[in-house]
Amino acid sequence: MFLAGRALTPRPDWLLCRPEHKAVIKPVIAHEQVTGELFVIEIGLCELRQVVTFLYDFIGVIFLVLIFSLLTIALAHNIHVILVASFLTGACSMIPQIFIPMAAQFSRPEHKGRNVGIVLSGLLTGILASRVVSGFVGELFGWREMYYIAAGMMFVCAVVVLKVLPNIQTNFRGKYSDLMKSLLALVKEFPQLRIYSIRAALNFGSLLAMWSCLAFKMGQAPFFANSDVIGMLGLCGVAGALTASFVGRYVKRVGVRRFNFIGCGLILLSWLLFFVGENTYAGIIAGIIMIDIGMQCIQLSNQTSIFELNPRASNRINTIFMTTYFIGGSMGTFLAGSFWQLYGWHGVIGIGVLLTGISLLITIFFKK
Repeated sequence: MFLAGRALTPRPDWLLCRPEHKAVIKPVIAHEQVTGELFVIEIGLCELRQVVTFLYDFIGVIFLVLIFSLLTIALAHNIHVILVASFLTGACSMIPQIFIPMAAQFSRPEHKGRNVGIVLSGLLTGILASRVVSGFVGELFGWREMYYIAAGMMFVCAVVVLKVLPNIQTNFRGKYSDLMKSLLALVKEFPQLRIYSIRAALNFGSLLAMWSCLAFKMGQAPFFANSDVIGMLGLCGVAGALTASFVGRYVKRVGVRRFNFIGCGLILLSWLLFFVGENTYAGIIAGIIMIDIGMQCIQLSNQTSIFELNPRASNRINTIFMTTYFIGGSMGTFLAGSFWQLYGWHGVIGIGVLLTGISLLITIFFKK
């Protein structure tokens, strides 16, 4: 998704793509992350006859599809081919989500929050740092080369992961249809799971509303920033991502509800900074740091807590959480793109404030 951001910066070789086509690429990838979370990742948790028996084989197949889709984008000369390949890229980009419940499952209770925070911190740091790398590569060589590099990196990751990952047996035995039904049963059984997932998803939508339109904003007056400068702003977000391991240590001590109040407050403050300082680098940078720190307070406190609901179903519970999470992100990306076309940066700010405001109201009325 963040690699796609480099292609959104106006370039002469961008297939003569119109603005409305550019605006739809990120929602497509975000939407297919939802597909991957809900339908594809569950295959790795279920023993299907003669198809996928072990998580090890499942991850290998997903890596192959991901590499193929990235190379397809790099070689494409048609926007429709790129959209189809983006569909596959988004659906296969949920591999890191497999490791988060693993960290919770194999951690001691007193270290669970810290260990999940470390994994999440690494995940988010990689996402945000990719903006920096892709910004420089896109500016120096072009967006196609970035996708070639990404395919090569995924090949290296596949070799390393398949080498060190233990052959973990699944904790669910049965048909795929039974597995999907069990997800609905978990949603009905645990109201906290519904609340935690929805309020985290709304804030994630607020976060992606900013990131999805930031390149458009920075490409206009008074900045007229190139893609490498826009990519450097990802380093500001890394500061927020690195707080994940710190937040994880204090979830039990501070409490989930308090962390949600803190997180929503920081995100709303960041949108105020984006409004007041919309034409200054200081305002944009301060807003980026603030919104990422706030998001970590919300995501990590909610995500760490849901694993305690049913430790034996941690993978399925994480699937429900992350599926809802990416639905919120997809919604925020779509709404931000639509309101950018209509009202510009102020429309994006309105969407961000609205989504976080709804999440804050949920926390206020839900007392746990």
